[in-house]
Amino acid sequence: MKMNRFIETLKQQSRQGGVPILGQANQAARQTPTVITPAATPAAAAAAGAVTQQVQQLAQQLANQIVAEQQQSQTITRNGRVFTKFDTANDVISNQTEVVTGGVWSDGITNLTTFFTSSTQTNTQRTYYADVYQKDQAVTGSALQYSVAFGHALGSGSFSQGQLNDSPSRAIYSQYRQLLLNPNDSRFTTAGSGSTDYVYVVNFKRDRIKERLDAGNWELPLRTISSSRPTNATGSVVASGSTVIQLIDDWSGASATLGDSGKIYNLVAGSLTSGIHNPSAPVYYGLSYPDHGVLVLDGKMLDQKLNFQTNTGSSSEGSNHFALFRSISGSALLTNGATNAAFGFQARNSEKVTSTHYFVRIKNAEYNFSNNPSYVTGSVGQISQTTFVGDPKTYITTVGLYNNSQELLAVAKLSKPLLKSFQREALIRVKLDF
Repeated sequence: MKMNRFIETLKQQSRQGGVPILGQANQAARQTPTVITPAATPAAAAAAGAVTQQVQQLAQQLANQIVAEQQQSQTITRNGRVFTKFDTANDVISNQTEVVTGGVWSDGITNLTTFFTSSTQTNTQRTYYADVYQKDQAVTGSALQYSVAFGHALGSGSFSQGQLNDSPSRAIYSQYRQLLLNPNDSRFTTAGSGSTDYVYVVNFKRDRIKERLDAGNWELPLRTISSSRPTNATGSVVASGSTVIQLIDDWSGASATLGDSGKIYNLVAGSLTSGIHNPSAPVYYGLSYPDHGVLVLDGKMLDQKLNFQTNTGSSSEGSNHFALFRSISGSALLTNGATNAAFGFQARNSEKVTSTHYFVRIKNAEYNFSNNPSYVTGSVGQISQTTFVGDPKTYITTVGLYNNSQELLAVAKLSKPLLKSFQREALIRVKLDF
């Protein structure tokens, strides 16, 4: 088709050279007013036909030469190709989004059943919050998973060091009030007990939840506290009761409330396997803020249902947040009858991932030779593997993405080497997330 178009183009071009006599006659015609009759003699017509035939023959020869050179160039390029440009219309698909979830805890696990407090926190830090690890900090791989804290709007339940405004519990309550509540709200209000002066907080380590805690996909077990709770709960409060209450959010039963802090769900009694307990009349335990990775538990409800016996004395160091730690960790010592496994703190994170897909299309005649020095031998570059002579093979292990300046920008590794030969074609999809 290209050759035919080329010939037609040549036919349409003005003829240069021609017959000298005709050219002189035309020049004379422009110089004098004499009218020349355009009648052509048989000899002139024959001469013109011969010129046309000659032009066609030359054009055909030139077209054949161009096609042959193109084919040879393509063969050389395909057999020794190092780069292939993407067809941006067909090979590249941009702005593909999907929601990806994964386990919150270290190593991607979703169920945490071992709990350790930090040995590196100072005594002052421990009055505000307690960091929780999945392993003892002396063990390789130990990492911070979440923190627990106790907050009281008036500063009760912690030592004020002479001034109520300096109380750690007051600082914690104020911190989460400013982070999670609307500007005009001074108290957390739950469906369980209404406006509450004191709350317990579970705060996931930020990088573990990625964009957010996956709503409807977490479960917090709490074990009842012993009836003989000491005044100071640090390291001594015992979760020895036989009852474990599992908490989830009401994602499956109600729409989220939207606030300045994002979506808000209620904490209710229930489990991932059976859903909300008594959906028509749920028992509410607090609020979930998935966009911040924070669970706010109503202190009054924990006192009523789990015997937390929260210390709300003025300027009294209760270390109440350690009671929450013991309640969570103590639940793992009991067996969940529904699963025949220990109660664990289950949670998943969620993030929206935007991807670009690159389709690498490798035809049968392409990339069958390698530029690896071990592929050839000798001074003239003979193929070292004799069975490859006439039937070369390669194994594709890596796809590199380059810019127009042939600078390497990204590398994609195949899970295993891919055999390539003249009898095989390949289509490799490279997914670039960002």
